[in-house]
Amino acid sequence: MNGFDVLAFGNALVDILSHEDDEVIIRTGVERGAMTLVDGTRADEIYAAMSPTTEVSGGSAANTAAGIASFGGRAAFIGRIADDTFGHIFAHDLRSAGVHFDPPLPPPGEPTGRCLVMVTPDAQRTLCTHLGTGADLDPSYVDEGLVALSALTYLEGYLWDQAPAKDAIRRACALARDNGRRVAFTLSDPFCVDRNRAEFVHLAEHEIDVLFANEDEITSLYAVDRFDEALQHVRGHCEIAVLTRGPLGAVIVAGDELHVIDPVPTEVVDTTGAGDLFAAGFLFGLTNGWPHEVSGRLGAIAAAEVISHLGARPAVSLADLAAPVLG
Repeated sequence: MNGFDVLAFGNALVDILSHEDDEVIIRTGVERGAMTLVDGTRADEIYAAMSPTTEVSGGSAANTAAGIASFGGRAAFIGRIADDTFGHIFAHDLRSAGVHFDPPLPPPGEPTGRCLVMVTPDAQRTLCTHLGTGADLDPSYVDEGLVALSALTYLEGYLWDQAPAKDAIRRACALARDNGRRVAFTLSDPFCVDRNRAEFVHLAEHEIDVLFANEDEITSLYAVDRFDEALQHVRGHCEIAVLTRGPLGAVIVAGDELHVIDPVPTEVVDTTGAGDLFAAGFLFGLTNGWPHEVSGRLGAIAAAEVISHLGARPAVSLADLAAPVLG
């Protein structure tokens, strides 16, 4: 098996997307613009209230892996699926995108996870996630060989809400360090940060080389009101911090370096996956030796592409879009 640029570790989910107005969000009683974990019964209730849907494979870290492959990078993914229809769809879609994915299938039990994504007219997305068998992701799924073969291991903050997956993240971090590899971590969601603030701060200070966060997540992490305050806090806590700001672009902090990345203009249809694909562009650039500023521009290109259509994975070749930048 050849080496990989990035090994992504996260929830394996099939996204079920629909366009909804705010009345549906209110009626279902979910937190607008956030990710809420739900059980199977609650997921069925919300699904019944949704308009006609589109099903596409998703999951934050899996989206990032697919984006890296679309740039021409070498990506692998670790996640837990069931031997069911959604599991087969997820595996097929990820492998078809060029990502290495070869999971052991668990015995019959919980189904493959699904994420109900309601997109409102302002392109904001509200997520309701039933993890299914993904909730049982544990350290046995951490493939030491894959970690050793990968220049960087990318870990999804959403996993931290599940105790077995938290142990898996700790094992992946330790294996990466033992093999002289880098570790990247995404904070995933401000409510996820609120639930795990102290542990996430510890990760940023002691375990993580590259931290990804949006503006709400990084201000929540340090319990401050202003982005500039959060930026000063994170500056000394990890090697690189990649902080996305939606229509304001992004800021990359690496020691004394600070790069402001302008957004790439596009028509916004669905913001699902914007952060995942920004991470894909940056990690592709980082692991292939490009400067941080160029890597940030690749992230902006990928984010602009994915928000221009429904769904959280690229619809066109990111390598083609990046060619003018990489020249």
